[in-house]
Amino acid sequence: MTQDLPSASAPLKIGTRGSPLALAQAHETRARLSAAFDLPEEAFEIVVIKTTGDDRTLIAADRPLKEIGNKGLFTKEIEEAMLSGGIDIAVHSMKDMPTEQPAGLVLDCYLPREDTRDAFITLSGGGLHDLRQGAVVGTSSLRRKAQLLTRRPDLQVVEFRGNVQTRLKKLADGVAEATFLAMAGLNRMNMVDVPKTAIAPEDMLPAVAQGAIGIERRADDARAAAMLAAIHDTDTGTRLAAERSFLAALDGSCETPIAALADLDGTMLRLRGEILSPDGSASYAGEITGAAKDGPQIGHELANRLLTEAGPGFFDWK
Repeated sequence: MTQDLPSASAPLKIGTRGSPLALAQAHETRARLSAAFDLPEEAFEIVVIKTTGDDRTLIAADRPLKEIGNKGLFTKEIEEAMLSGGIDIAVHSMKDMPTEQPAGLVLDCYLPREDTRDAFITLSGGGLHDLRQGAVVGTSSLRRKAQLLTRRPDLQVVEFRGNVQTRLKKLADGVAEATFLAMAGLNRMNMVDVPKTAIAPEDMLPAVAQGAIGIERRADDARAAAMLAAIHDTDTGTRLAAERSFLAALDGSCETPIAALADLDGTMLRLRGEILSPDGSASYAGEITGAAKDGPQIGHELANRLLTEAGPGFFDWK
């Protein structure tokens, strides 16, 4: 494959969103590929692509993302660029990814997973359980809102988006007393000074595939397939196969909060999952442990179990 490797004069083009976190993930991907094939960084070109989810004229700060359409919100334009040949591979936050890829594209490379936990952010210090009665919490995540209201129905939840600095300013301005971010993003951007408390999965299960980076390619690109195979993390792939099967069986396009986390212990896999009503008034959770190789079947089985417990019409929330 040596003769097919990218070079400074003919670089492999890496597509990404332009947010600080997305760029950090693209740079990590470039660094891993560069090290795996002993290539200079100039052999890889990072191409920033604006997605619908990045369009501030469309995505008003106080407008819930579900009103625009969560599915493909941060991926559609990037995938179109790959299918047209404008880029060779695309780097994604896996929790943004639909469970099915467009025809002609493959998602089978994952980098080692970061911290999966949510981070509770407040300028006053303390954790989630220390919030005063009736406190205002900001989040744009339907999952986090539902989980929060299930545990603390006394709290008020307001729409809350923006980068880390924007959210911290909103907290300082009193828009809300607390918010959430992903520990993975804070770690990848080395934001050690953000006032945070990691929330244990036992207290709040994360989003499906939270903390994982996925790299997408064209199905017929043999060079990209071989290069990505060299940096693929098998354990992350095994865990995500179970979590994304759980999501797919529930139909991840629905407007129902879903959480899941798979953990490995040798050849065994433990999958925990939760589905909730958007207002937090109903919650169903469970777990299954089985052989890691059976992860997709475990995900499907757990989804069906929770749907049976929830009963008909649970996904018909308005």
